Amino acid sequence: MTAPLPIQQIHHLARLTRHLDESRAFYRDVLGFREIDRPNFNFPGAWLFNYGLQIHLIVDENIPLPDETIQTRAGHLALHVDDVDAAERRLQELGVKYVRNEVPGRNVTQLFIRDPDGHHVEIGCYPPLDA
Repeated sequence: MTAPLPIQQIHHLARLTRHLDESRAFYRDVLGFREIDRPNFNFPGAWLFNYGLQIHLIVDENIPLPDETIQTRAGHLALHVDDVDAAERRLQELGVKYVRNEVPGRNVTQLFIRDPDGHHVEIGCYPPLDA
């Protein structure tokens, strides 16, 4: 067996967006990321950072328009919180639509939301993994 790549961590996640201002506000105001300097590329976008992770928003007018359905099994970014109930109350205060899901036998509660372009985000409290 060959050795894996010497990966240390996830650096960033890129998200295509039709709605740069709305997506910037979502990742900033709902999820707590802050905008950081971005190189002067020849296309619009924004970079945000928090929790050791960068989010790179890249404007692309050709991405498909999303429907309104929140799926619990769609590709998603998962973010850990220590208090799911507090996160749920905050989503309610902000008027963010979500789906609550319980994982049987794992004592895990998940909240699924979508950003302005339909990308799914999962928020949950996950028990530590045994190494």
